[in-house]
Amino acid sequence: MRFKLEFVDAMLEDLRWFGFNWSEGPDVGGPFAPYNQSERMIFYRAALEKLCAGNFIYPCTCSRKDIQAAVTAPHAENDAEPVYPGTCRQHRASGIAKRKFSWRFRVPDGEPICFTDGNCGEQEFVAGRDFGDFIVWRGDNVPSYQLSCVVDDAAMQITEVVRGADLLLSTARQILLYRALGRPVPDFFHCALMQDGLGQRLAKRHDALSLRRLRERGESPAALRRTWG
Repeated sequence: MRFKLEFVDAMLEDLRWFGFNWSEGPDVGGPFAPYNQSERMIFYRAALEKLCAGNFIYPCTCSRKDIQAAVTAPHAENDAEPVYPGTCRQHRASGIAKRKFSWRFRVPDGEPICFTDGNCGEQEFVAGRDFGDFIVWRGDNVPSYQLSCVVDDAAMQITEVVRGADLLLSTARQILLYRALGRPVPDFFHCALMQDGLGQRLAKRHDALSLRRLRERGESPAALRRTWG
């Protein structure tokens, strides 16, 4: 939700240089504007209110340190985060006074969340085992990635989501949010992640392989597309 405009402009410029073109977005407008998440808080708050009214979420005062220290919080095999142990499941907003809290989604423990991915095939994650109650609204009063992307995709009538394979587990969480908000679930296609010569996924530390650096080095978009295609 926090960003510097010059970084956004640079990202859009790099994507256009690489060969991407889009018919709507923050720089060209479109029927579902605004496209900047910082301008869409009214949509996220409306979704939060709907989740609260349906008793899908609860206030949580646990910090990351609290969760890491909980002996009943095993790490799921498919995720970097520990499964939330449900410490605050019985909390109500009116009962925690003025303490800082986030909002967590109450997952249906033991329920298999299944979907067919366009690239990875049949997927199944069990709520409460592979992932636990997850944050939808952070303590610093901004929506989480899980909530904001579901709200945006639903509002913009997205029918197919294409993203990296590292977000397969997040799809199970988001399916629960689509269901709770009464919105249709799009199709998903999770692409294999790009890797370096050692087989490690590319990340911010690989700045030498960023589009901007490759462009400055004199690489051509066509050659890069052949290499990464």
